[in-house]
Amino acid sequence: MRIAATTFTLVFPLALPLVLAVTPASAQTPAPTAQQPATETATSPSAEKSLWERDTLLGDPSGLRSRLIDHGITFAMTDTEEVFANLGGGLRRGTVYEGLTQVTLKLDSEKFGLWSGGTLVASANQIRGRGPSRDLVGNLQTLSSIEAQPSTKLYDLYYEQSLLGGKLSIRAGQFGADEEFIVSGYAANFVNSSFGFPILPAVDLPNGGPDYPLAIPGVRIKFAPTDTVTLLGAVFNGSPIALGSNPQDNSGTDFRTGDGVFAIAELQYALNQADSDTGLPGTYRFGVWYHSQSFPDLSPRQAVRSYRGNASVYAVVDQLVWRGGNKNADSTDPTKQRGIGVFARVMGAPDDRNTVDFAASAGVVWNGPIDQRQDDRLALGVNYAHLSNHARTADRIAQGQIAGYPIRSSETAIELSYIAQVTGWMQLQPNLQYVTRPGGGVPAPDLPQRLLRDATVLGLRGIVTF
Repeated sequence: MRIAATTFTLVFPLALPLVLAVTPASAQTPAPTAQQPATETATSPSAEKSLWERDTLLGDPSGLRSRLIDHGITFAMTDTEEVFANLGGGLRRGTVYEGLTQVTLKLDSEKFGLWSGGTLVASANQIRGRGPSRDLVGNLQTLSSIEAQPSTKLYDLYYEQSLLGGKLSIRAGQFGADEEFIVSGYAANFVNSSFGFPILPAVDLPNGGPDYPLAIPGVRIKFAPTDTVTLLGAVFNGSPIALGSNPQDNSGTDFRTGDGVFAIAELQYALNQADSDTGLPGTYRFGVWYHSQSFPDLSPRQAVRSYRGNASVYAVVDQLVWRGGNKNADSTDPTKQRGIGVFARVMGAPDDRNTVDFAASAGVVWNGPIDQRQDDRLALGVNYAHLSNHARTADRIAQGQIAGYPIRSSETAIELSYIAQVTGWMQLQPNLQYVTRPGGGVPAPDLPQRLLRDATVLGLRGIVTF
């Protein structure tokens, strides 16, 4: 593992300029992130593309991929490799490697000669390496969206049925809320995990809630009465694992029930996304979630007190502010159209039972910043997490016992990323992250009277779609 990390660290930074210079810059499909499982790409067996023109590394050998898709079987695999170097601050300086291999299988009921509109989806993750937040920095807003304890586990296992000509769909089984709820299309371009599933529910929900690396059994209903309005609602079991269990030992096959209920609902409004619309497209999301379990008061002075239930409200905005290309030639996804887009997300929760009571994310993404490389993306974003007053009260009590013990306040993580779409099947993403007050302002392990210093972390992500 150490040899692989060292090789990756040395080779990729040196190879990046050369690869960008010699590889074609034709339109390609972006590779998935940890929150976006691998998707299929059908290729005509009679027109197999060259290595540099394919959307997948293996292409369509002898038409096998196409024949499987024609028979309702879609298999996809992506591999993500990352190295991070902490240049200073946090827990310690150093370099770590981590990786994620995702495998997804989809079965189409209609192509199997059954009913129309049905899809069965199963996916699994193989996670390896050491995470930069856990090993180097000690921050709350995890530096990588694939960072987790090394393990191999099932993630998705659900059936989805489309009805009413696609206006209604029902999903039942095991899946993650981060696949559809509280997400921003522009924010998906970043490496830091809090641009995906926000830090507030990830910290405040039992065992992180229905989010990577552990999905939860649930039911989701999606209804689009018009082309501009979509309603989403889902109910999950309250926790992915039993209280006190180790996520590393979990295989994703517990299929737990009886841990309370986590319910979430979201209203989405699509602006200027019809074919006839000439204005700049945007998507606006408003939502609320509720958890039925009891949550203890965070202040030690009121440790015997608990509150029934927990809730949060949130809003997410994705808006293209400048179009740099022909709309008809761009992606049908507004957040992938060439130009400059902005996003923002805010959410809040009661401070008496939650460690993080307010979180916000914002940023700007430039799709196609270079004419010769229109599928590359330049992204700058910031995540902010505020520690609740009741959590800070616990720090004040500790301060009375340990002279100079710090009181937490907030944590901010800033990221600058460039996504180089080298080919349709490979991305390279150098990124720079700066974290202020890691952990919200927690003491250094060796010096309780001193805060962890602000950290500067340099990273490189590579994604290959097979």
